[in-house]
Amino acid sequence: MSFSVNTNVGAMVALQNLNSTQSSLMTTENRINTGMKVASAKDNAAVWAIAQGQRAVSSSLNSVVSSLQRGQSTVDVALSAGTSVSDLLNQMKEKALAAADTTLDTASRSALNDEFTSLRDQINKVVNNAVFNGANMIKSGGTTVQALANADATAVITVAAQDLSLGGTVLTTSLGTGATINTVTSATNMIATVNSAITAVSSAMGKLGTGDKALASHLTFIQSLQNTIDAGIGNLVDADLAKESANLQALQTKQQLGIQALSIANQSSSVLLGLFR
Repeated sequence: MSFSVNTNVGAMVALQNLNSTQSSLMTTENRINTGMKVASAKDNAAVWAIAQGQRAVSSSLNSVVSSLQRGQSTVDVALSAGTSVSDLLNQMKEKALAAADTTLDTASRSALNDEFTSLRDQINKVVNNAVFNGANMIKSGGTTVQALANADATAVITVAAQDLSLGGTVLTTSLGTGATINTVTSATNMIATVNSAITAVSSAMGKLGTGDKALASHLTFIQSLQNTIDAGIGNLVDADLAKESANLQALQTKQQLGIQALSIANQSSSVLLGLFR
């Protein structure tokens, strides 16, 4: 081995190793600071691109979740109002049955008719107030819910509107705004009409209930899918902090040894001075 004042090979090697250690240390410290092993494209371009694509999907699913929840709330309001309509019809049937009694006097029949018409008019009040976020599913010409079903907006879950207004498609024209029980004949006929209306409302409620269940089921799936995608992104880019902590300790020790090795290598030139004493 030759000795040279101009070229200190040992110092050069020690410096190269120290720089390599320093670079690895910076990478480890960055992973610990960010909690990510792939924080940008320069860390791993392919993995970063995949993660960004999946982040876009996960972000889009937030809109799907919001759409499904909004649709669910709209249907829930319609179901609540539909239950009220069904209850009102049951009370109307009770009044019609009472009014069909041929032994009633005029005053009693008139009182029953007043109660009946009040219940009848209450139906439209309930229907017209069944609004959520500007949407009403049970009025005439009501809103059909079409909630987003995927992140591309290429599929929707549809829950059809049900017209529960007086004289509408569900209650039929027989139970319109002019329905009364002021005579024995009208009361007797009204019993069958209200029975039919109760059955029709129950059927409409069944359709709304089925739609609500479909929205709830798909919402659960989308939330689970989003969680799975987020976990997948984490698997791609998140750092193993336990591993990085161990690496940090090792690299810091290696850095200290590298500094010492460089210091020793730098002192080797001073040995040459002894040759000229």
